[in-house]
Amino acid sequence: MIRRIDLRGTASDAAAPVDYRAAVPRAEFDIEAATHVVQPIIDAVRDRGVEAVLEFNARFDGVQQSEIAVPRQALDSALADLDPEVRAGLEESIRRLRATCTAELEADAVTDLAPGARVTHRKVAVGRVGLYVPGGLAPLVSSVLMNVVPAQVAGVRSIALASPPQREFAGLPHPTILAACALLGVTEVYAVGGAQAIAMFAYGLPGVTPVDLITGPGNIYVVTAKRLVKGKVGIDSEAGPTEIAILADDTAEAAYVAADLISQAEHDPLAAAVLVTPSETLADDVEAELDKQVSVTKHADRIRTSLAGSQSGIVLVDDLEQGLAVVDAYAAEHLEIQTADAHERAARVHNAGAIFIGPFAPVSLGDYCAGSNHVLPTGGCACHSSGLSVRAFTKSIHVVDYSREGLAEVRDHVVRLAHAEDLPGHGAAVSVRFAPDATAE
Repeated sequence: MIRRIDLRGTASDAAAPVDYRAAVPRAEFDIEAATHVVQPIIDAVRDRGVEAVLEFNARFDGVQQSEIAVPRQALDSALADLDPEVRAGLEESIRRLRATCTAELEADAVTDLAPGARVTHRKVAVGRVGLYVPGGLAPLVSSVLMNVVPAQVAGVRSIALASPPQREFAGLPHPTILAACALLGVTEVYAVGGAQAIAMFAYGLPGVTPVDLITGPGNIYVVTAKRLVKGKVGIDSEAGPTEIAILADDTAEAAYVAADLISQAEHDPLAAAVLVTPSETLADDVEAELDKQVSVTKHADRIRTSLAGSQSGIVLVDDLEQGLAVVDAYAAEHLEIQTADAHERAARVHNAGAIFIGPFAPVSLGDYCAGSNHVLPTGGCACHSSGLSVRAFTKSIHVVDYSREGLAEVRDHVVRLAHAEDLPGHGAAVSVRFAPDATAE
């Protein structure tokens, strides 16, 4: 069901070092190839507005609509009908995530460089955001929380959310998604999916104000649309198929490891599930557990496709030191460390979207109730990017506050540097303030 990649004996070959990033392949996710499909959708929504959105919703989601805005009554009804136990789970997830988001808030940083020379680094919330929540293979209600809560904590004043219309729910998004919106007080919700939702957020529609920032995961068409509107608006990331890497030794419980690999494979046939271990015994035991557990899993076909894909595998290494180098190069969206020295190993990881330490921190905990955010960099982007957080919904402004005395101290430096760049007007803008007839304050 899952292949093996044997990297043993390669770490010591100085003459031909192995590129570990390339040694563990990922699913193909060709954004460039999708551009020819997505660009016309964006152009049509920009040029023809709601009419184009309704056409694409009918074509891609099989839904005939006359309105795309979700009525407030539908939100309230969805919350009223929500299973009390599901509501309790959502409320606890919100509570934990709000606590960690609040801890991320940054105070203004004030630097006094000299008398009368102050620079303040101010954090300011983005004014308006558009949040996208997928509704394809699964109604990702948790993505509502992961997008909305950090935006609210950051102080975003205007939040709009879009999720695909569903035929079985009279053209509205999944009711659990609507209930989560109501629970969080988000009332501007649109039954729009795919690239047309991204175009709607970027360019606006009659009655829909364009946003400043778009966040949230989606399929390749959503990701491609985000790339194409980047610059017109900000985006969080270009997230590809989900992935898990597990670094484990012979102290790991094979049943736990297998269950965690399955949990990510359940998302998507393109999901990546990778185990890195120096233990052949663990590899054998995990394979046996996969055979046993997948056979009784609801989405067995999807999971088997993921596990059998080229993006998944069991990677055999000489030791945990080599294993750590492999997972650090792979830069997984989710990295679990199930070793005897898990905390020490985790402290040495530089590249991962999120790290889950020990046998009782599965990735699915992070998907719902850990207090962390599950919108994370994929495709190796964890080597340069971070997961969604309060910081994603804020921007920095430098506030420069100088008195005449403060400017006088650097007057000559500014003038000389301006002339060095052959920009004498820059220097003159300082010198004029010290001319004999200048007003002193």
